[in-house]
Amino acid sequence: MAEFFDALETREPEAREASQFDCLRAGLKRAGAAAPGLAAQLGGVEPDAVSDRAALARLPLLRKADLGALQKASPPLGGLSAAAPSQPAHVFMSPGPIFEPGGLGHDWWRIGRALHAAGLRRGMLMHNCFSYHLTPAGMMLESGARAVGARIFPGGVGATEAQVEAAAHLRPAFWTGTPDFLKAILDKADELARDLGSIRAALVSGGALFPALRAGYAARGVAVLQCYATADLGLIAYESAADQGMIVDEGVIVEIVRPGTGDPVPDGEVGEVVVTALNPDYPLIRFATGDLSAVLPGLSPCGRTGMRLKGWMGRADQTTKIKGMFVRPEQVAQILARHPEATRARLTVTRDGDQDAFEVAFETATCSDAFVAALEGSLRDVLKLKGAVKLTAPGALPNDGKVIDDRRDYG
Repeated sequence: MAEFFDALETREPEAREASQFDCLRAGLKRAGAAAPGLAAQLGGVEPDAVSDRAALARLPLLRKADLGALQKASPPLGGLSAAAPSQPAHVFMSPGPIFEPGGLGHDWWRIGRALHAAGLRRGMLMHNCFSYHLTPAGMMLESGARAVGARIFPGGVGATEAQVEAAAHLRPAFWTGTPDFLKAILDKADELARDLGSIRAALVSGGALFPALRAGYAARGVAVLQCYATADLGLIAYESAADQGMIVDEGVIVEIVRPGTGDPVPDGEVGEVVVTALNPDYPLIRFATGDLSAVLPGLSPCGRTGMRLKGWMGRADQTTKIKGMFVRPEQVAQILARHPEATRARLTVTRDGDQDAFEVAFETATCSDAFVAALEGSLRDVLKLKGAVKLTAPGALPNDGKVIDDRRDYG
């Protein structure tokens, strides 16, 4: 069996980077006239100027809320689709509501790569338990399975007993769905005395694959890997059998940025996942996922040479209220920008008796009363609140992506 989905997975990182930015520039040129929403986002930047990661980082972020606003102003897709007028073949809806296109091109969401890494091969039958209703998840996995050359049983969600009866009859070798639903199906099979031993491998997404759950599947003889994908972007990253982080897909450029900003952080530091999709039909640029992760150093032992992520590490949206005032990560970033002597900051919210209280810790090598006074002044100016300042040594703050740590007990 082929070890890799294609030759792209093992190319030199420098060759990948150059090819991806060539593809990005070509896509931006193609989309210029067809996607007015994208042109507005770029703010007049010429496609040829987006030559590397530094240039990409100067472009604005696109957030889910921005997507919703664009779509309301310019239905159905906010002027971001560069597909031909007769396309896309499908339009889906996710909570928000946010609408997403879907195409019929080969592996349009690029899920085949993740399925292949998880063990799906040509001729196998895949039991697909992702939803086919409103959202694109079911079609995303089905499109990927067709790219591998597998057959599909479109089980969808729910109807656990019927799923078990079908699987017992059809004997699928591969399963895909959310992490918890596979356990529900296997438990129901035990209850009904049905043999689902044909299922030997699975790819899950849409939720956390906790270590205990993965170990439980392994004890039942099912090797389960996970992938990171969204309805807007398609595949972002996926696990391989090496189980050493998540390998970034070949069709996206991933940045990790400081929450509340678009500024890339050093490799290894936790930040928000920002994705640029090289999809010629729907080229989302610097789409901020709201998820936290970090880059793993080095290459995967499996032989794939793409960037690796540690996996999902929480959410970047840490907006909270203090004394009735909204406080956002980008405001903390504004304070940092005023004081280049400080490199990182973390705002911690607590209760002092019956009142809210907060402290902002700054990583800095500068230590003086004047510097503390200046920081306190910036807190008042930016947050419109009075809080305490704490100075810490560089590297002292936890590397968990948190900019705002709300420690109040909400019961």
